[in-house]
Amino acid sequence: MITLIQHAEVFSPKALGTPALLVSGGQIADISSTIDIQGTAVQQLDASGCYLVPGLVDSLAHIIGGGGEGGFRTRTPELTADDAFASGVTTLVGVLGTDSITRTLTNLLAKAHALTEEGLSCYCHTGSYQIPVRTLFPTISEDLLLIDKFIGVGEVAIADHRSSQPTPDELKKLAAEARVGGMLSGKAGIVSVHVGPAPAGVSLLLDVAKSSDIPLTQFYPTHMNRNQQLVEQGFAFLQAGGWIDFTTSTTPQELAAGEVQCAKALHQAWQQGLDCSRITFSSDANASLPLFDDKQQFIGLGIGRIASLLEEVVAAIRLGVPLPVALSVATTNPARVLKLPQKGELAAGKDADLVLLDKTTLAVRAVMCKGIWRYSDGSLPVQVQRDSLFV
Repeated sequence: MITLIQHAEVFSPKALGTPALLVSGGQIADISSTIDIQGTAVQQLDASGCYLVPGLVDSLAHIIGGGGEGGFRTRTPELTADDAFASGVTTLVGVLGTDSITRTLTNLLAKAHALTEEGLSCYCHTGSYQIPVRTLFPTISEDLLLIDKFIGVGEVAIADHRSSQPTPDELKKLAAEARVGGMLSGKAGIVSVHVGPAPAGVSLLLDVAKSSDIPLTQFYPTHMNRNQQLVEQGFAFLQAGGWIDFTTSTTPQELAAGEVQCAKALHQAWQQGLDCSRITFSSDANASLPLFDDKQQFIGLGIGRIASLLEEVVAAIRLGVPLPVALSVATTNPARVLKLPQKGELAAGKDADLVLLDKTTLAVRAVMCKGIWRYSDGSLPVQVQRDSLFV
């Protein structure tokens, strides 16, 4: 099917005005003010009243579920492709969490393939929370070089009582191997780092960069909005040349305890004139979010939501962050850090991963993944294809 989308206001995420966009063979064939193509094989869509933006790139999701810190019954469910589509997410990266015993890399890899078969672009990281990390082959480099879906390592935990308390030398060796594996495979080889609430924050990463040849850009610290102190550490990390990631899934309890809402953290960075091109949002979808009463007793479990990714992008726009900047933290920026050149941008030759947003509400109206419509709210005449066998 050849699809011609017209009359939308296009953000690549840079503002492009209202050109027509032509999709063919799963890629964007052209973006131009005048595209003259007709025929029965051409689907023409009038997208008046919509913003046309890139599909969101979610750099951290627990696609096989997470949790378990409160016992077996606190294990969270797997992510579904339909949830991703409805949230405007077309590309995502799956990781293991605290539990790398009952949740395994083979399970993670199989789920990534399953989501890909359902229409998403799904990748994953080798490794685990603890050091020494889990791998499928004997080494990280072999996993990155020989397993197509593996593009990085992590999430490795620091500054958290649940981490393995890694030393600088352990982290150096891990990062060095990931770096070489990435170079040999042509992948990012990034080290995704879970940063916990301990005051040390990202100091370990700074120590490694200072005492070795490993650059800060080898590390990709996430959960950097746990509290204002960590946000400020993240801004310093950014100014030193690194990347930082804010987590969109949260709970009212965490916000009340001092967690900084993603949208507000991005707004701070933008107001301070920081380089927002190296800031990303990720959903932490299907992670466990423990809930406590006023006596700090465990009373239940929230679950990370993939829908929170777009919700926080929208919230940032409502706070006054320019739309292209807010979009970039969930499109172009994560695509760059993950070294996925076909993703996160609307341009000729890129994958046709598109989202149509209502101009007034910024709600998702339709989603296309690699040239195929995968979601519609029913307001546009698009034919949705679903490849799931479950009904």
